[in-house]
Amino acid sequence: MYRAIATMDGMAVSWMNALVAAASALGAALLVIVLAYVALQVISRRWPHGQRLAATARTPFRALVLTLVLTGWVSGVRLRGDDELWWNAAALGCRILAIVAGAWLLAAVLLFLEDLGLGRARLDVRDNLHARRMRTQVLIIRRLTVAAVVVVAVGAILFSFPGVRAIGASVLASAGLISVVAALAAQSTLANVFAGIQIAFSDAIRIDDVVIVEEEWGWIEEITLSYVVVRLWDDRRMVLPSTYFTTTPFQNWTRKNSELLGAVELDVDWRVDTVRLREELPRIMVDAGEMWDQRVAHLQVTDAVGGFVRIRVLVTSLDAPTLFDLRCHVRERLVQWLREHDTDALPRWRVETQPPGSTTTSTSNPSELSR
Repeated sequence: MYRAIATMDGMAVSWMNALVAAASALGAALLVIVLAYVALQVISRRWPHGQRLAATARTPFRALVLTLVLTGWVSGVRLRGDDELWWNAAALGCRILAIVAGAWLLAAVLLFLEDLGLGRARLDVRDNLHARRMRTQVLIIRRLTVAAVVVVAVGAILFSFPGVRAIGASVLASAGLISVVAALAAQSTLANVFAGIQIAFSDAIRIDDVVIVEEEWGWIEEITLSYVVVRLWDDRRMVLPSTYFTTTPFQNWTRKNSELLGAVELDVDWRVDTVRLREELPRIMVDAGEMWDQRVAHLQVTDAVGGFVRIRVLVTSLDAPTLFDLRCHVRERLVQWLREHDTDALPRWRVETQPPGSTTTSTSNPSELSR
């Protein structure tokens, strides 16, 4: 009887010690959270993004601290007896939760820092070449970051189990053969992944680049590790594998800069007054407003065969969509001016009629031909 009472007293003391340890661990956790909060407040006075970092990392940081404290408490205070198995299972579960919370916090902080880079990459400015390059690379790095954190977290969780650690040596020994088999089985997938990484850091294409792929004109809307989304001019989306841009020729209209040169061509009559038409061009360009970047506006006669004179007007604009609108504007105004001020320049076909029974004669004077 005295032995039973002594055992009960020992268990009571153990439970009291466990409760005291739990209270101490909880107090330590609260102290760490408060100190971290104060440190972030001090940092925020000199770093404007400190408040955003605190808001982003608050929940995962608290979860990590609490799970670490809980893990330490469970591992340090194990009541001996029939429930030893349950305490081991609880300790293992706490370690897994701590790993998940740590991965969550690490991913949140890394993504926050990468978002700071995205915030500096403004695409709504005229000279956004550097911003488009940065945005493309940061988006790829974000995906790699999430994938790497998840892989490391899953590996750490698996190695928390004693059985996995026991077979780790044999798994590593056969890793060479497994990697070869996996590479052969997922050759196309891995090729796309490496192509996506190559695209991000080779500047072949960037977010918002203007490209022509598969005879379609559009903008690069999204770049992932395995595919690229092109938003076409009519708002359709073309999804292409990343290997397309490393193995197939394509046009990139904004590789170095967004400024482009475009041409407007008209076939007119030989009697066109090119002098007056050239004098009208500056007024047309002034009316174009901001569509014209004031670099080039030049009128030339590029051909004169087949009964027509070909007029070509070269104009420049700040980007491809604006250039298209500028070409439409110049073409419309030239047609309007020819129709209102130089009707002799309107294109026409000439035929020569012969009286019945007369011999055919040729002439090179257009004024002798009937309209």
